[in-house]
Amino acid sequence: MACRAPRDTSTNKRCILFLTYLLKEYDLAKIPEFDPDIEWLNCKNSLSFREQLRGKLCVLDFFTYCCINCMHILPDLEEMERKFSEKDGLVIVGVHSAKFENERSSANILSAVIRYDIRHAVVNDSDAKMWHTLGVSCWPTLVIVGPGGELLLSLVGEGHKQTLLRFVDAALKYYKCSGQISDHEIGLSLAKESIPKSKLLYPGKVCLDGAGRRLVIADTGHHRVIVCSTEGVVHEVIGGEDGFSAGFQDGTFKEAKFHAPQGVAMLGEVIYVADTENHAIREINLDSKKVTTVAGTGRQGADKEGGRQGREQTISSPWGVALGPAPGSKTDDNPANVLYIAMAGTHQIWSLYLDDGPWLKGGSHKAGTLVRFAGSGNEENRNNSYPHKAAFAQPSGLAVAISNTLRCLFVADSESSSVRCVDIETGATKAVVGADRDPMNLFAFGDVDGKGVDAKFQHPLGVAWNPQEDHLLVADSYNHKIKTVEPKQKTCSTFLGHGKPDPDVLDEPGGLCISQDSKRMYIADTNNHVIRVVDLQTKTTAVLNLIDHVSSGRSQTDSGGRPQAAIRRLTSIRTPVTQHPPVHVTHSQDLELRIEIALPPGCHFTEGATSRWQAYCVDQTASRLEDSLSGLTPRNGVFTEESLTASTSFCYRPDLDSATSVQVEAVVYFCEEGGTCRMEGFIYDVPLIVSSSIPPSTAVNIKHSCHL
Repeated sequence: MACRAPRDTSTNKRCILFLTYLLKEYDLAKIPEFDPDIEWLNCKNSLSFREQLRGKLCVLDFFTYCCINCMHILPDLEEMERKFSEKDGLVIVGVHSAKFENERSSANILSAVIRYDIRHAVVNDSDAKMWHTLGVSCWPTLVIVGPGGELLLSLVGEGHKQTLLRFVDAALKYYKCSGQISDHEIGLSLAKESIPKSKLLYPGKVCLDGAGRRLVIADTGHHRVIVCSTEGVVHEVIGGEDGFSAGFQDGTFKEAKFHAPQGVAMLGEVIYVADTENHAIREINLDSKKVTTVAGTGRQGADKEGGRQGREQTISSPWGVALGPAPGSKTDDNPANVLYIAMAGTHQIWSLYLDDGPWLKGGSHKAGTLVRFAGSGNEENRNNSYPHKAAFAQPSGLAVAISNTLRCLFVADSESSSVRCVDIETGATKAVVGADRDPMNLFAFGDVDGKGVDAKFQHPLGVAWNPQEDHLLVADSYNHKIKTVEPKQKTCSTFLGHGKPDPDVLDEPGGLCISQDSKRMYIADTNNHVIRVVDLQTKTTAVLNLIDHVSSGRSQTDSGGRPQAAIRRLTSIRTPVTQHPPVHVTHSQDLELRIEIALPPGCHFTEGATSRWQAYCVDQTASRLEDSLSGLTPRNGVFTEESLTASTSFCYRPDLDSATSVQVEAVVYFCEEGGTCRMEGFIYDVPLIVSSSIPPSTAVNIKHSCHL
């Protein structure tokens, strides 16, 4: 039989006395062997209790990778691994017993193992044989097995950290004293150490700025946030000078650290980040170049009410964020004075007041207040006109929809596999599509286009509102699809994806956003480690190629995301202005400007990034001349794959005695055959000399060769 620990386990002495009594008085059941055909991850070979695990105190962690409660105990296991090693006699084995069909795949489990940085062996109990044999009933459950295979202790749910650490400490001492502990290695081989480097690692969420020119990416696996143009030019990388290391620290962009950031939302020059595993909301200020914590303490909380100022209020696993009007508001006087938070850890929706604002039933809250908006905290799919009687099941994505007929917050409720909405004015929660009529049934999932509860999702993580079409687009993550939801008709249909993970289509997409003109959709294609750009009219899809600045890592853009004095700043650090031989002209002369680009052999223009040029006149002080002073009104254009040549014509009419020149600027994005992408900028200065003695030129020819 398996026994639970007594209530008082506060000392090693009591634990050892309990173990002594347990082993003497009871004929403890033995752990059964794992199925020989079962698949193992993070280790060199299969493990068995008769061989590799014999002589070890073994902690079995029964988990499923979708489960937020399972994620919550991973730090407890990490702390235990730091305190007790294999040599000390402790081995942790993750027993993955899937909830969702998608989670039965070892490839998908492996992605989760790497994403969560799990550093112990994991076995795919795909048919739940060990689960049923041991009578496990919920996730997570920890089962402790003695060095002879005896079942010692079962801990159900999260929140048992101290009991776990004390029991393991006492058990190791007890078994070492009796000579039953072995210090041999079991043969771990961590998958994360062998994955190739990539620009993104399991990106979770994306958002656009108000002008639709800049994209914010939660580079979740690298524990950082990236700001880039919609063409992929990286403006800022925020999250540690060394990069890729988790932590909880405010400061400059190089000093600051995140831990698995997910939701992102942008207001002006401020980005709000759901710093999920730090249990905090962080603020990135692009003007001051600083990161500050605005909510949460960095430690997981269990409060389900809130009401304190942000940095004094503990929270639990914020996953999605969205900006919108305050709860109880009836007008759009302040359309973004609240940050709504999908609090996955407590199965609720919270609101962080960015300004003083209204609350339900005529109430109000001060700026900085963090308070529950909807959800009782029970993990259910319960709809109710009273916001605190409704219940969610791991809400993970949010989208605010304001129209003539709607003022609501749409929710991707992942564990109930549904899309739901919360009325902003009243807090009433209603079903839209998916799930089941029984609020306790969290297993009503599938992949079915349809209406109401007949439609089925599988663990959706993201939603985005399309105001032009009055519908939602949903990241149906475990179905590897994007689906369209019509809220008025309560219907859903597949927009993109074929239901299987595909490196060229989708693999567990986690987030999405839609451009202001409703022409493009950006998808965080999580397990493919890319951002996809989708034309919403043609459904054509491209990968966003991220291109680092050639200069420094500092921002080179204005508040609208446009390059500042664009190419001049990029090239001045790397390449000086190229002086072109003078061109002799006469007054009021027609000239043609031709620009020819030569790419290195085997290279091609970067897909999804537009190579541009611009030309204008400058005077002796290098100041750009106004149209009234120059015959060359600033011209601009783009290069295409079909033509590496651009041309324009103008009539030169010098109105100043000082010498004038034409400056040609360009930025070119291109990729090598091996996939490495580059950006190259250049400036050519062409002096224009008015002369009556030398025959005038009829054209200005710029020929530029790009280099690797």
